[in-house]
Amino acid sequence: MAEAVLLPEPRPMKKKCPQALVIMPDDQTSVAAPLAGADLPVFAIEVKGLDKRYRTNGGELHALAEVDLTIPRGSLFGLLGPNGAGKSTLINILAGLVNKSAGSAKIWGYDILERPRQARSAIGIVPQELNIDPFFTPRELLELQAGLYGVPPRERRSDEILSALGLADKAQSYARTLSGGMRRRLMVAKAMVHNPPVLVLDEPTAGVDVAFRQQLWDHVRDLNRLGTTVLLTTHYLEEAEALCDRIAIIDHGRVIACDTTKSLLKRLDSKSLTLVLGSDLDAVPEALKVFKGELADPRHLIFHYRPSKSPVSEILSAATTAGLQIVDIVTEETDLEDIFLQLTRRGQAKGRDER
Repeated sequence: MAEAVLLPEPRPMKKKCPQALVIMPDDQTSVAAPLAGADLPVFAIEVKGLDKRYRTNGGELHALAEVDLTIPRGSLFGLLGPNGAGKSTLINILAGLVNKSAGSAKIWGYDILERPRQARSAIGIVPQELNIDPFFTPRELLELQAGLYGVPPRERRSDEILSALGLADKAQSYARTLSGGMRRRLMVAKAMVHNPPVLVLDEPTAGVDVAFRQQLWDHVRDLNRLGTTVLLTTHYLEEAEALCDRIAIIDHGRVIACDTTKSLLKRLDSKSLTLVLGSDLDAVPEALKVFKGELADPRHLIFHYRPSKSPVSEILSAATTAGLQIVDIVTEETDLEDIFLQLTRRGQAKGRDER
């Protein structure tokens, strides 16, 4: 059973959050701009020693194990991990839906237990599940959500938010008549009604079409560029690689990697080089065996190498010495999927050893 959610008390928006979401009426673009004179925190989210244990019929489930994580203010941060890794548990603790077992967590400098109203006012969460009342219109849903967060009627921007997300023409339609992509947009709109400086997107593009996915990411980039801190969880690794400036990988409740996207990609010192030949080859030439070349077929010679150990120039020089006629060269770089698979497999092997 879900735990009760403590909602913020009604009060003026400018007093409860040091950063405001501003909807520009001229171009209908959402931006996040710090309020004048605000004392902004270094970290939008700061987690230390966060631990969560669930009691089960078979004993105990350790969902989070002493997680340490800091998300800098203004970053577009990716949180990756396989199913059951602990991502949703972490987000639910930040949202106030799940109680932590140990450790601490701060949102925009507010401890989630010591100052829960301020902490929850500073975060907007777009969950995986579509929790939309089908008998309300999008405008009614946003007005209701704003009321729950104590946003005074004169400060609500429901129509502007709907316009920014391409839902203005559906503002008075019942939510049940919206397509899946539109419902997902409405979920994003609901998370923005109380002007949070931190936006959490939990698998926001699951099951939506490519066009909406691109539109959403363009909007997220605009929000982030103008100040909003974004925490994204996704199974589309190419999205995380393209969008996020920092990435953390969580597996079995533990953070196994956390770094800038660029530095993370450098961890796997591995590339592949394919030589497309002009004539058939029966075997790997002797001069190339030291580089562990493999014949995929008579005209494709593949090398898996570490750039730090075997520069590509050495391979090409050896191929020339062997008298090979090269008509094309294909190289493949390390991508985030390689890093993800390598780290999670290593974590699974470690878990088996510990058992």
